[in-house]
Amino acid sequence: MEFESFDWDDGNWPKCRKHGLTRAEIEGFFLRTISVLPAPERRKGEERLLAIGKLGNGRSILVVFTFRLRSDRKLLRPISARYLHEKEWLHHERQIAQAQKNPDIQNR
Repeated sequence: MEFESFDWDDGNWPKCRKHGLTRAEIEGFFLRTISVLPAPERRKGEERLLAIGKLGNGRSILVVFTFRLRSDRKLLRPISARYLHEKEWLHHERQIAQAQKNPDIQNR
């Protein structure tokens, strides 16, 4: 997954911060091995994706994001981020195990 930087502003940052995550944690998360899936609900004209994985401290998180072009630069725009409950993470692990060959699921 290639992008140049992150797109933060007063619209998306409060939605991520309210669940206790920092910008550094969210940005560092995208440098790790994560699973990227299409988001089930999509806004017209904007593809949204889900990223699921673990932080360096071992906590599991989910980030809803999209890509935006700004001055010919591809930016990753986090929309919402939160910690996953253990039950959600176990469900995700089962889905990954069952869908290893599904092209809609990308491990990065």
